[in-house]
Amino acid sequence: MIHALVTAQSVIAAPANDYGLALPEIIMLSAICAILIIDLFVSQNKRIITYLLTQATLIGLAIYTIHYILHISTATEYTFNDSFIRDFKGDVLKIAIYIICFLVFLYSKDYLRERRLFKGEYFVIGLFGVLGMMIMVSAASMLILYLGLEVMSLSLYAMVAFNRKSSVASEAAMKYFVLGAIASGMLLYGISIIYGVTGHIGIGEISSYLGELAKSKTTMPLSLVFGLVFILIGIAFKLGAVPFHMWVPDIYHGAPTSVTLYIGTITKIAAFAMVVRLLVDGLGPMHKEWTQILVVLSLLSLAVGNIVAIAQTNIKRMLAYSTISHIGFLLLGFIAANENGYSASMFYVITYAIIAAAAFGLIILFSRKGFESDNLNDFKGLNERHPWYAFMMLIVMFSLAGVPPTVGFFAKLHVLQALIKADIGLTWLAIVAVSFAIIGAFYYIRVIKLMYFDKPVTEDNTPITAGADMHIVLSVNCLLALGLGLFPGALIYLCSLVFTPAV
Repeated sequence: MIHALVTAQSVIAAPANDYGLALPEIIMLSAICAILIIDLFVSQNKRIITYLLTQATLIGLAIYTIHYILHISTATEYTFNDSFIRDFKGDVLKIAIYIICFLVFLYSKDYLRERRLFKGEYFVIGLFGVLGMMIMVSAASMLILYLGLEVMSLSLYAMVAFNRKSSVASEAAMKYFVLGAIASGMLLYGISIIYGVTGHIGIGEISSYLGELAKSKTTMPLSLVFGLVFILIGIAFKLGAVPFHMWVPDIYHGAPTSVTLYIGTITKIAAFAMVVRLLVDGLGPMHKEWTQILVVLSLLSLAVGNIVAIAQTNIKRMLAYSTISHIGFLLLGFIAANENGYSASMFYVITYAIIAAAAFGLIILFSRKGFESDNLNDFKGLNERHPWYAFMMLIVMFSLAGVPPTVGFFAKLHVLQALIKADIGLTWLAIVAVSFAIIGAFYYIRVIKLMYFDKPVTEDNTPITAGADMHIVLSVNCLLALGLGLFPGALIYLCSLVFTPAV
């Protein structure tokens, strides 16, 4: 049914102010305001109401978006003077954001409660971040995309510093804020240069302008390339690609684990959307220029991420460098610069978000007040204490390493196939990526070795205090890494449909 809708999709010029196309964003903003007001009248011991309203908002938006795709339209529609777009691509990414955010809040509930951080503000700020991501996903103007990025970024800064009693968290938030402000300035400067040269701020209009230049076989002006470089710097920072990765390990380590879970999952989907809107939809005719830069970013990310992760003793820092290496793989799909590459990168980022949610969820599961369970030694002998969750961690680590038949293997394979089939003379890059993936497998397998073959550092028989909902959902989340690996076809097909050209 989706295939029939997508193959018949068309571009529809909506009225200048068709608020219906932005209904998910309007609902989200209204829900945030309502939750914020309701939370004022809820006592501390009844804050679960705020949590339930937050989760209900995410579920409701996911159901509405799925209904819209299946029964209303998958056509590309513009509104607000062509500055806002609603299309099949954006709807699928929003659904992924809603689902992953639901998991993030569910895993965070008991963690926050034990540390007396279970406050309505946490969920309100988290929803504000999601609102920013939704705006980024649906931006058809570089200015709107920048505004969405700032809404998300400001929310993240506040979440990192949410535990005001922690000096480490405050320091991490300050680093994140300063570096984030610099990166945002770079991005905005690049956008201003592109606007100055093309005279357009709309992503579609910029693409048309550049397309005309390409057809006339005119060399791209140096000023455009200069603006592109600044935009790529901003993108690389938000993705955490080397050499703009310096914030990633410090933020992952310094922030509360629940916040690290948030930053390490759904923000990657939003960053992917930003890359698609800016580079693919907007600066697509300049792909020869930006693919050359992405090759360098990808190589450096694969090398630094996989090698430096080996030296880490803190699992959150290890996963931070792991994220950097995965960003290197993600960029390979964009380097292919075709529909197969873009769909492969989309499959990669969605599956990575699912696996990362499971990884950080397991860390949260084993932690308790006064004990974060974020050192590798904390996982020694885990099989003796909790054999089921040791098995779950094994699946997650194998998936991150790209070991078949987990979904991580097929995600990497799909990206590499797209790069090789693009026939752009970069087969050597695929070989280098595989080599670094093999090197990176060491630090994932080390975790498995600690769980199954090492004795615990201390005899800790403290029971897990998480609720039944987390036990069930987390187990399903971990098994999904295996299930999607055994049956990856449906998700791969959906991602390919997203980038099917309109007819």
